[in-house]
Amino acid sequence: MAAPAIKRGFVDVPHGQMHYRYAGDSGEPLLILHASPGSSRQQVKLIEDFAAEARVFAPDTPGNGDSDALSDQEPTIPELAAATLAFMDAVGLQKARVYGSHTGAAIAAELAILAPSRVSALVLDGVSLMEGEELEEILATYAFPFEPDLDGAYLARLFQFCRDQYVFFPWYRRTRAGRRDGGLGSAADLHAWIVEVMKASTTYHLNYRAAFKWPADKRMGLIGCPTLVTAAINDPLYDSSVALEKLLGDGAFVELPRLDAAEFRTARKAAMDSFFAGKA
Repeated sequence: MAAPAIKRGFVDVPHGQMHYRYAGDSGEPLLILHASPGSSRQQVKLIEDFAAEARVFAPDTPGNGDSDALSDQEPTIPELAAATLAFMDAVGLQKARVYGSHTGAAIAAELAILAPSRVSALVLDGVSLMEGEELEEILATYAFPFEPDLDGAYLARLFQFCRDQYVFFPWYRRTRAGRRDGGLGSAADLHAWIVEVMKASTTYHLNYRAAFKWPADKRMGLIGCPTLVTAAINDPLYDSSVALEKLLGDGAFVELPRLDAAEFRTARKAAMDSFFAGKA
């Protein structure tokens, strides 16, 4: 049986409008929060995986994709979580299971802290903790706006920024030591990702910076709901995810196959199914 079609919409929230993808018409709701940079477009496969059994909602986080930024100033992760709670109110989600990836994981964690009665179970796929010199370097180097120019040079820089995230971590460390071994993926996926980043070329970096600064080691212990932490074995956030899961009061960690492995998608779904079934 084919998965229900993914539809798209906008809702009004206090700071403006948020764009979202949604699918499914029955079952316990699942809220999906994407990584930076990009949009809910990155999570289409996960939306498809759950659409036959759940009402799935995947917003573009503020300042990404087609969602308005909170402002032209850098937000905090708690502020992004408050905007996500406003999104839940706008689409009528009283309570939901919540999945977040990277930046989305930080927002999802803060949402569970902010509104514990609204989050029944939490999946954090890749959690980061950056401190000291690493944080200083990342903030100074990783993400800046791509301001439009008349000769289109910003488009080339934006393309390289997205492409090189497949090949290096951090993307700007184009050395043997910084090389990732997952390959580029498909041209179609790269194109779709670039288009989404292009939509928010002057605001996408704000959420990135908020996530880099998020003190996960001080916040994870405040999460009260059952929480599953996952990470693919070639995710740059694998080590921090393993370490941070230990700070949870009601947590578990599941290792996933390589992000480029044929079985990754199936393994992720199975891990989430098992976790949700155990917390029902």
